[in-house]
Amino acid sequence: MRATETRVVVFARAPVPGHAKTRLIPVVGADGAAALQALLIERALTTALAAAVGRVELWCAPSAQHPLLAGFLRRHRLDGVTQCDGDLGARMQHAAMATLAAASRLLLIGSDCPAMTPADLRGAAAALDAQHEAVLIPAEDGGYVLLGLKWWDARLFSNIAWGSDQVLATTRARLSVLGWRWHELTPLWDIDRPADLARLRASRLLPELERALSEHAGP
Repeated sequence: MRATETRVVVFARAPVPGHAKTRLIPVVGADGAAALQALLIERALTTALAAAVGRVELWCAPSAQHPLLAGFLRRHRLDGVTQCDGDLGARMQHAAMATLAAASRLLLIGSDCPAMTPADLRGAAAALDAQHEAVLIPAEDGGYVLLGLKWWDARLFSNIAWGSDQVLATTRARLSVLGWRWHELTPLWDIDRPADLARLRASRLLPELERALSEHAGP
C-alpha cells in the first residue's frame, strides 16, 4: 500500500556548457547559458523545499553522479535519481511510475520556471488533497510547468509533441479521455527563448543573474 505522502520531483539537466539552455547560447554564450541553468536549478530546489509539502527529489540527467549536479544534492541534502533514457515523456512516465509506487501524490516540476513560488506548490498539493486526480500549472507558451498526479497513465506521456505549444491542450484532452478530475492554477512563464531572458532580467527574480552572466561573458 502506498504511503500517504506527497513527493516533489524536480527534473534537471546538468549545467554543461554547450548542452544547457542551447536556445540562449547565441545571446549569452555557452558558458553563460550553463550559468543560468545552474541558477535556475538552485531556485527550483529552494522553492520546492520552502513549500514544505513533502520530500523533494532531484531527478538528474545524464546522471545523479554528475559532478555539476552532485553539488546541489550535497548542499540541500537531497536524494538524487538518474533519469531514464528516452524523450521527455518517457522520462516523466518513469518518474511517475517510480514515485507513485511509493507515495500517494506526485508534484513534478522542471527547473525552467523561476516565477513559481512555494505558494504555487502548496496550492497544487491542496488541489490533489481536494479529490482531484491531477493538477496542472499551465505555461504561457502552451505547455505546463507543473504536473501533479495521484495516479499515472501512459497516455499522459506518450505521442505528445514535447516543446510545442500543443502540450497543454493534448494533456487536457488525455485527462478528459481518462475521466479524471483535474484542477489548473494560474499560468506561469518559463525560460526558454531570448525574449524570456529579457523578461527574467526585468523581473529581478534571480538577483545573481547579471553577475553570473558577466563572469561567463565571452572575450
